[in-house]
Amino acid sequence: MTARPLRALRTTTLGAASALALLALAACGSGSPTTSTRTTAPAPETAAEQSPTTPAAETPATTPTPKPTTTPSPTTPPATAKPTAPAASVLAGMSLDQKVGQLFMVGAAATGPTAATDAAITRYHVGNVILVGRSQLGVTRTRAIVDGLQRHATSSATHGLPLFVGVDQEGGNIQVLRGPGFDTMPTALVQGTWAPATLRGKAGTWGSELARAGVNLNLSPVMDTVPSPADNAANKPIGYWHRQFGYTPATVSSHGVAFLQGMHDADVATTIKHFPGLGRVQGNTDFTSGVKDTVTTANDPYLAPFKAGIAAGTEAVMTSTAIYTKIDPDNPGAFSHTVVTGLLRDKLGFDGVVITDDVSSAKQVAAWSLGQRAVKAIAAGNDIVLAGVPDQIPAMTAAVVAKAKADPAFARQVDAAAARVVTAKQHLSR
Repeated sequence: MTARPLRALRTTTLGAASALALLALAACGSGSPTTSTRTTAPAPETAAEQSPTTPAAETPATTPTPKPTTTPSPTTPPATAKPTAPAASVLAGMSLDQKVGQLFMVGAAATGPTAATDAAITRYHVGNVILVGRSQLGVTRTRAIVDGLQRHATSSATHGLPLFVGVDQEGGNIQVLRGPGFDTMPTALVQGTWAPATLRGKAGTWGSELARAGVNLNLSPVMDTVPSPADNAANKPIGYWHRQFGYTPATVSSHGVAFLQGMHDADVATTIKHFPGLGRVQGNTDFTSGVKDTVTTANDPYLAPFKAGIAAGTEAVMTSTAIYTKIDPDNPGAFSHTVVTGLLRDKLGFDGVVITDDVSSAKQVAAWSLGQRAVKAIAAGNDIVLAGVPDQIPAMTAAVVAKAKADPAFARQVDAAAARVVTAKQHLSR
């Protein structure tokens, strides 16, 4: 289903020289790392959940770093344009580099982005960021960081399209933004013990905090189901951290939707994850290769929470990089046309924005070059490639641009993906 229109977000407005925008979208971020209550536990799941600093680039020797695209000096677009142009009209005014940039989400340290993040936006036209690490800076200081990021979204950089700025703000150990103005969120497993109406109210409060900080996209809620408490310890990405709302698809559905609705009440968009599910794997795809789900099928009852989230109007779905042997035994989910297009889009009917899990430094996808990861993700049907390591952006964007120039069918996929991203941003500005 198409992304649900939200009321105008509370953030710095940015215009568009192309008659598109004042799409008032902003980001989230907060400062120093939190101290985990489990001193012996492994690091959390994604690059955004691991460290308060952006990890070093891991560019294979066989992947050349392309030269940056030559663009005019950044200029601030006028603040009087209206978001009236349809996506097709917007795309018609964009260069191929700008369209490809809308298909990436780059890491930005929650305590303040690095020059590499800034360059990803201004030189390589990346249109989305994820705040990574841990922050105790609080709402006001986070808002200043977000506004600074949005100022890079100029007519020359992103065609004036503001950034989607995402964050993992789930609760428990997976709460990137803390400090003055941010409540401490309990784990999803605790949230799942509340009545759905209570959770919706709480999530509305948490969403309002994000909105005040300029956040427009929460990379939550988790819709994965862990079968039983006995499975928590072995299920490293979800159960170990109590990231699931419960132990049945029904509980995860009801409470995941309540969390989603609370975020929507606060005008914050949501991303349900990790399709088609990480509740029945063991290894963590960030730190382990060969992670497989040997149970989930295309008609699995554990898909019910994802169906519920889609029906409730989630703006985005995140795809997992685990391999689902009963759906597509040859490809990680995020690289699988069968999973992304065949199952998520065609069978479940989702036509919003599809975002990959992080493919920067995840061991699960290390066998592919940076360029291959980006191209395979877009070819599978994803709209945004999440790449937490900013220094990897040049190689990834160059590969997608080159493929689009050489392959008309792939170029059409780029246009379709960019149109979905632009449309979602237009809806969020209303």
